[in-house]
Amino acid sequence: MKITVLLLLLTVCEGSSNSTVVGQVGHNITLPCTYDIKHYGSLWMCWGQGQIPNSGCNKQLIATNGEAVTDRASTRYQLLGRLDQGDVSLTILNVTEADSGQYGCRVQIPGPFNDQKHQIQVIVETAVQTTTATTKGAQTATEQTTANHTTAQLTSTESHTTSFQSSSTEAMQQDSKLTMALVCGVFAVIAVLTVVGLVIITRRMLKHWKSPRWLDNQLHFTSSSSTLQLQRQSSVVDNVYQVYSAEDDGGVYESPP
Repeated sequence: MKITVLLLLLTVCEGSSNSTVVGQVGHNITLPCTYDIKHYGSLWMCWGQGQIPNSGCNKQLIATNGEAVTDRASTRYQLLGRLDQGDVSLTILNVTEADSGQYGCRVQIPGPFNDQKHQIQVIVETAVQTTTATTKGAQTATEQTTANHTTAQLTSTESHTTSFQSSSTEAMQQDSKLTMALVCGVFAVIAVLTVVGLVIITRRMLKHWKSPRWLDNQLHFTSSSSTLQLQRQSSVVDNVYQVYSAEDDGGVYESPP
C-alpha cells in the first residue's frame, strides 16, 4: 500500500500534461513537445506509445540526446522541430487509423523526479468519401477545361487582333508611300513646267534683242533725239540773235515764243 502511494506521489511530482490531436488518414500530424533548453541545456528525451512508464518510454518510437536522433523505430516518425531550441515535437507521416491512441513524450531532466512528461491522445479520422473526391475531381477537371477553353479563346482573339493590327499598319504604310509618290510626282511636273517656261521666255527675249526691228527702233529713237536737240539749239540761237538785233535798233524787242 505504501509503495502504491509513493508511486502516485512521484507521478504527481513529475511535470505532466495531457492534450488531444486530431488527424486524417493519409495526412501528416504533429504532436507538440518542448522544454526549456536555455535553462537546462540539451537533454535526452523519447517518444513512445501508450501510458508513460516510470522510466523511459513504452514502445519507444524515437529518441534523441538533444542534438541528434539516436534511435528510431520507423522513418514515419520524424523530429522536424529545432532541437537546438528545445523543440522535440513528433511528426507522424501518412497516418492511418492504426495510429490512433495514446502517445507520450518524456524529457529526462537531471535530478530526482524531475522528468517532464506530455501525454497526447491521437484521433485519426477516416478519409473523405470517394464520391466526394470524385465530384471534386470532376469539378476540378471542368474548371480546368473551362480555363483552357478561355485561354484558347483569349489566345485566338489576341492572334486575330495582332493580325488585324499588322494588316492595318501595312495598309497605312502603303497609303503613305502612295501619297508621297503622288506629291513627289506633282512637284516634279511643276518643276519641269517651270524650267520649260523659263527656257521659252529666255529664248523669246534673246530673239527680241537680236531682232533688226528692235535695232531700227533704237537707231530711230536716237536720231529723233539728236534732231530734236539740234532744233532746240537752233531755236535758242535765233532767239539770241533777235534780242541782239533789237538792242541795236534802240529798243527792246521780245521775240515771240
